[in-house]
Amino acid sequence: MTINEAQDEVIEEFSDFTDWMDKYQLLIDLGNEQQPLDEKYKTESNLIDGCQSRVWLQADYRDGRIFFTAESDALIVKGIIALLIRVLSGHTPQEILDADLYFIDRIGLKDHLSPTRSNGLLAMIKQIRVYALAYNMKG
Repeated sequence: MTINEAQDEVIEEFSDFTDWMDKYQLLIDLGNEQQPLDEKYKTESNLIDGCQSRVWLQADYRDGRIFFTAESDALIVKGIIALLIRVLSGHTPQEILDADLYFIDRIGLKDHLSPTRSNGLLAMIKQIRVYALAYNMKG
């Protein structure tokens, strides 16, 4: 599945709900469905700077693709990182760098996050792109 196909799938899922309380619940459910991050990856170096809550992001590079796993101590944030992983994990560094993450605006996520959560979302995307850039250069 391409990044855009994954984004379209997310948009479709969120379009089933008009009430933002239901959308928050969907985010929480997505976060809870995510596999817990192995304790050995909950390190200082995997913590994302710029997030108010604690978010750990692990990137593994296999066969030219990056696979992300993550964990957060905040339910909604866990759902947000789960969405990002669903859309971007398993793709090449170049695909990740070229991705236009339009699903964030389309599902209205940016408009319904507090300023600190919005900054956290940008920090998560930035960290994912930093990994993609690093692995792209190793290529």
